[in-house]
Amino acid sequence: MSDWVNVIAETALADGENIVIDIDGADVVVFKIEGSFYAIEDVCSHDGGEIASGELVGDEIICPRHGARFCVKTGVVKSPPAYENIHSFAVRIDNGNVQVWDERWD
Repeated sequence: MSDWVNVIAETALADGENIVIDIDGADVVVFKIEGSFYAIEDVCSHDGGEIASGELVGDEIICPRHGARFCVKTGVVKSPPAYENIHSFAVRIDNGNVQVWDERWD
């Protein structure tokens, strides 16, 4: 799969909300923050648990299991116990649809 993938309508989320989408067997969490969309894998790099149900504080998601923090804009780890980043996806809006793309799909 090398194309952009439609994931949700641009109007589907309010600011501060997220949704988990399955794309070819991978869970991707899409966030809307201050009118912009971001997407990361829904997996904590610390222990492999899901991250989407964690608390969103500004542009950081706090892992619900052990408290690691990640930037939802970039996937960069911000605090232990995680030390590895979460993969982030390119996001764009096209004709009212939020789309994601991953270079690993090429």
